[in-house]
Amino acid sequence: MTIETRLHPELNLEFSPPIATIMFDAPDNENRLNPDSLRSLGALINELSSSTDIHVVILTGAGEEWFSAGLMNPAIRATMTKDEVIAYVIDGNQICDGLEALPQVTIAAINGKVVAGASELALACDIRIAGEHSTLMLPEAKWGGFPGAGAPHRLPMAVGHAHALELIASGKQIDAKEMTRIGFVNHLHPKGKVLAAAVELAKTIGANGPLATRGAKRIARARKEPGFRAAREMSDTLRHALEWSYDVDEGIAAAKEGRPAKFTGR
Repeated sequence: MTIETRLHPELNLEFSPPIATIMFDAPDNENRLNPDSLRSLGALINELSSSTDIHVVILTGAGEEWFSAGLMNPAIRATMTKDEVIAYVIDGNQICDGLEALPQVTIAAINGKVVAGASELALACDIRIAGEHSTLMLPEAKWGGFPGAGAPHRLPMAVGHAHALELIASGKQIDAKEMTRIGFVNHLHPKGKVLAAAVELAKTIGANGPLATRGAKRIARARKEPGFRAAREMSDTLRHALEWSYDVDEGIAAAKEGRPAKFTGR
């Protein structure tokens, strides 16, 4: 039995045991999350964590152009106080942690552009597949910051230290072929076929023994846990210091004014 539920005006759930599909549904706003939809996502993740009917969770975006543009950009940040930004980042961190901790196997079906915080949601998933037209970008360094919801520690585990640091420090955009080459995604699929491919993979996984698949995931998580917690805590500590820096203010101002930022390292 398939049940479709609109959990939030910009967040949909399709519950079709053994698969649950979460869709970011704000195509007019690049499938971007906001504080309310992010909290709704967190509540859903918490609910799924105790589900015995669901064995695979898929994350994807509505339409064919955007997986998601993430949580914020310079224009959004400019409307928030620094304390509000920190609180939002902490919420994002906790929700990515909750997504990663789900007992079910999780699949990010990247059906278009994935930017900033959305890449961190994808990184919190176990498996990532993408459309041949998809692109990836972590632009935070251009704004004077660094990704605040897990990329500095999850991305190196996915693609290696050098590729991760290059992507984060340069803020450059890469295409789907490069995403596959460095190991960010497992497979590419034609535009319009990504969600169907994710569902087929989910059906294959979901047909297998849940004790086996959940057990394998627990073992894989335990293997990478050493060092992860310290990196996660360092991220939060550095983020607080960064938010009150001159460079962050300069990066946001430059983005708003359409000019190159003049960073000073202060």
